[in-house]
Amino acid sequence: MQDKLFEDPGLATFYDVENGWSADTRLCRALAEQADSVLDLGCGTGLLAAAVADGRTVWGVDPARAMLDIARKRPGGSAVTWVEADGRSVRLGRRFDLVMLTGHAFQCFLSDADQRALCETIAVHLPPGGTFIFDSRNPAKEEWREWVPELSEREFDHPALGRIRAWNDVRMDDATRIVTYDSFYADAAGTIRKASSRIRFATREEIAARIAEAGLAVEHWVGSWDGAIWDDNSPEIIAIGKLD
Repeated sequence: MQDKLFEDPGLATFYDVENGWSADTRLCRALAEQADSVLDLGCGTGLLAAAVADGRTVWGVDPARAMLDIARKRPGGSAVTWVEADGRSVRLGRRFDLVMLTGHAFQCFLSDADQRALCETIAVHLPPGGTFIFDSRNPAKEEWREWVPELSEREFDHPALGRIRAWNDVRMDDATRIVTYDSFYADAAGTIRKASSRIRFATREEIAARIAEAGLAVEHWVGSWDGAIWDDNSPEIIAIGKLD
């Protein structure tokens, strides 16, 4: 499940430039305010974990060393316990009031077995009454159709590399609903950095089955990060629940 976009130290520096504070991190930060301890699975560069670490116990888990290297160096990073591990198998020997998985990291788990194992990891680290939250894109919205060069091209400033032109390209396997998307970053000198990533678009019914198999119970299905109730046309599938 290694992904150069996250594992390569050079490419990892693009993550925060393109993915700063957003609606998902705001909601999860609000949930964390009600918790004494938080586990951020798939914590990436640690933006959210470091932000909620003041006054509470926070652990961040991610399989990508390059992302964790950024997390450790960010302001507030020293207050978090960072663990390099796979979300399917990590066992930390403790429980947390809140377990969260943001940024559509759930979609990086490509099979039913992978997703079940991830949900089991969530369950193992929750006490009775503890809360979990994670998100996945709604496959019915076919968002991947926008991840083609003519629709995805964008420009932004990188703190070390200057002006960057970026774009994506994409391939969908209809049988598995696994999308392979390529990310391209071109700097002013003409150097192009590329990474290929794979994610799965699971239905709400499939996600609900994996959650139930792990002994978790969904309390709210949310369809967007503004809190709208989920329906078939929602852009997101957001599960918020407890240990059953």
